[in-house]
Amino acid sequence: MRKHIWVDLLLYPTHTLPIAAAPVMVGAALAARDHVFAPTAVVLAFLGSWLIHLAGLFTDTHELLRRYPEAVEHPDLTNALQDGTLTLAQIKVAIVACLLFTAPVAVCFLIVGGVPALVIGAVGMVASFGYSAGPRPYTKLGIAEPLFFAMFGIVAVAGTYYAQIAWLAAAASQPVPSLAALPPAAFLVGLPVGALVTNILLIDDLEDRHFDAGKGWRTLAVCFGPAGSRLAYCFFSLMAYLAPLVLWTFGGYGAWVLLPLVTLPLALQILPIVLTHEDEPTLEPMTARAAMLTFVYAVTLTIGIAAG
Repeated sequence: MRKHIWVDLLLYPTHTLPIAAAPVMVGAALAARDHVFAPTAVVLAFLGSWLIHLAGLFTDTHELLRRYPEAVEHPDLTNALQDGTLTLAQIKVAIVACLLFTAPVAVCFLIVGGVPALVIGAVGMVASFGYSAGPRPYTKLGIAEPLFFAMFGIVAVAGTYYAQIAWLAAAASQPVPSLAALPPAAFLVGLPVGALVTNILLIDDLEDRHFDAGKGWRTLAVCFGPAGSRLAYCFFSLMAYLAPLVLWTFGGYGAWVLLPLVTLPLALQILPIVLTHEDEPTLEPMTARAAMLTFVYAVTLTIGIAAG
């Protein structure tokens, strides 16, 4: 029971690992294309991304159970809290552990990348912890979806690219590069990945919209109902699958960049379920499938960018 709680309900490895890896892979592929690939920096960027994401996820769970103990949004967690299988103190320890494991990565990048690396890391921390913690979580401001899109589609990809050029500059005893040294592509090629990650959030918010409304969260599903959430889902899906065509036509990439289109059948298996259901038993498995779709899409995009 305890293992089920910590692995399946708190760590969410089928969710957190794929979406942490996806933008990092794309940033690594672009660096490889530009001949500035640094594998050690990529591994550290992935570890930092995943650990910060986990810390934010644990914080979200802690705040949910602390602020809304009567909610039945996650009955397994509520029951575990009531019978002592899980405690808020244990979740706090998990948050601290994630931050402690992140600290060496942060120090390493601070030494290598200086202030720009610190800024990127700080933005990631604020985005992760600000989701549900603090006096004014950004879920109550109605900006969760655009922030997810920006963080996973722009910041994480550009941050991975910067980590590599800073690492190589340090190895060559050259000055620390500025964020202005990043090519425009570093802010653009990850947009389809950001779109697919945002779709995962949209599915989750669609199934939880009644609970979120009770918490005062202003998600798209709460503000505009299922129709608004589904419209956004279709928009981001269309963006993801038009992006390879745009990169091929206007971005100077070869035909390999069209490889992500092979994942379209996977997307079309999830889409009708999202468009026709809003109950938790049906939608909950779709978040894991959408996370795997994001990962496979990112793998194919990685290959396409590196080969193009």
